[in-house]
Amino acid sequence: MILKALYDYYHRCGDLPQKGMELKEIGFLIVIDKEGHFLRFEDRRIDKKQAQKFLVKKHVGRTSALAANYLYDNSGYVFGYSDKGDVMSQFRTFKEKVNRIYESFRDNKDILAVQQFYQQEQAIILNQMQADPLWQDIVKDLNKKYSVFSFLIDGDTKIVAEKEELLIDEIGIPSDECHLCLVSGKRGIAVETTTSTMIPGSQATAKLVSFQVSSGYDSYGKSKGGNAPICDDVEFAYTTALNYLLQRNSRNKFMVGSRTFLFWASNNDEACKQSEESVLNMFGFSNQKDNPNRNIEQVRKVFMAIYSGDIKTTSEDKFYILGLAPNAARIAVVYWAEIPLKDFAKTICKHFDDMEVADSRLDKKPYMSLNSILCAVTLGGKVADATPNLPDSVVKSIFQGAPYPHTLFSSCIRRIRAESGDKDKNAVNITRAAILKAYLNRLINNEIKIKRMLDKENTNQGYLCGRLFAVLDRIQEEANNQHSIRERYMNSASSTPAAVFSTILNLSNHHIENLKNDGRKVYFEKLKQEIISKIDADGFNAQLDLQDQGRFFIGYYHQRQDFFTRNDEDNNEQ
Repeated sequence: MILKALYDYYHRCGDLPQKGMELKEIGFLIVIDKEGHFLRFEDRRIDKKQAQKFLVKKHVGRTSALAANYLYDNSGYVFGYSDKGDVMSQFRTFKEKVNRIYESFRDNKDILAVQQFYQQEQAIILNQMQADPLWQDIVKDLNKKYSVFSFLIDGDTKIVAEKEELLIDEIGIPSDECHLCLVSGKRGIAVETTTSTMIPGSQATAKLVSFQVSSGYDSYGKSKGGNAPICDDVEFAYTTALNYLLQRNSRNKFMVGSRTFLFWASNNDEACKQSEESVLNMFGFSNQKDNPNRNIEQVRKVFMAIYSGDIKTTSEDKFYILGLAPNAARIAVVYWAEIPLKDFAKTICKHFDDMEVADSRLDKKPYMSLNSILCAVTLGGKVADATPNLPDSVVKSIFQGAPYPHTLFSSCIRRIRAESGDKDKNAVNITRAAILKAYLNRLINNEIKIKRMLDKENTNQGYLCGRLFAVLDRIQEEANNQHSIRERYMNSASSTPAAVFSTILNLSNHHIENLKNDGRKVYFEKLKQEIISKIDADGFNAQLDLQDQGRFFIGYYHQRQDFFTRNDEDNNEQ
């Protein structure tokens, strides 16, 4: 199903390279005159990570065997200079390739110039190149992905490798044997091996589909691709689509740790286009450095509109998610989902509902991006510092509507505890409260759902203790403009309330006497009694389990937010 979805995406796009072609990053051009003399190098790098792309013949698959690309390749093949491999054999292979092309196009002046370039001694060519001002950059970037070379005739605007008159199909290996393609269901010539589709962290030769030789997969006299036939046109389509989705500036890709997630919709209608853009805004990190939650509210609106039917969809509209990870020699598929678009929208909306909590800020942004969620539970506040496999697990929970990972919940509580004694940090912030609420609400055995704002009907002892602690903290804040109760007692109050609440209740009696407004004294006394009346008759719990500790912090957050959102008339009861 993965290959069929990629094959369909190739045909959906319509503007991807035709069969046998690809867009290739070429960092340096060898400028020659019409007689084949070297003139200079031309720099086509865009920045330190990428270079200009040219439409050229698809690159050849290389393992240990020598094989040259069509009028472009690395420095070892093109001019016999490299820090690894048998460069002279590579150079001879490329030179032979140029001669074969010349034999097919003797009347073409461009390929004649390239062929004459290779009539010179290799040592002479290298000496001329090493005198060029760009040579030091070439040597420094020798192993970069874009360290690829091709030819440009002086005065031309197109490189030789992309000239249409030279891009006819080369004579292939004749074959009368046709196979039934496992992807398209049609008969055709099966490929022996598939094209490499490198992902971040993988080898350059990594492939999504590959075959071992003489390792139990060979049967009935067939080897490699013959055991699972994929026709050449289908193989080209799905690998081209995959490489397009994987390109550097792709808007259908996001990275989570070492995982690469690709996503796309089945059609080009408005619902599919908006869903793709929304997933990028929700999970992509690169454009959210200044404001991690930018556009997240719009994402929620889009998926709500798709789910409610305001944005029309059909039963044929589907959404695909493919998770890939680098492996020793292959690409590992770690996640795959094919979901009706409306069901996918429902799952994303459920995530937003679970994560929504009260927000008293003026610029309300209660909808959390993946970046915010992960940063909230790490020591350095960076996604890179997240526990291994946590980002991957969170993504799967969001896509599947499954319970959030326990590691997310426990890491969140651990960060709150670590920062509760720091007066300069808000340990129980909106993102952490949202994480705790979402985790607890998705637990199978949790019958009482936690609301987005203060719930006075919630009688969970952890939640009540959190509310009461927030009241005592607020009293001290208004009386003395201090938070010593929070800094000294929050951790113990959230885990062993019976051990500390008698102490901090006595402290609050002194703090309440320092309030200048009698109305505030009455208000806080009533609020304390309202909460304490719901505590078990046996008194405060000796110990709260980890789930109730999470409810403690949510209760604390809810009560604090209620203080900020109540009107002055409600707060100042006379």
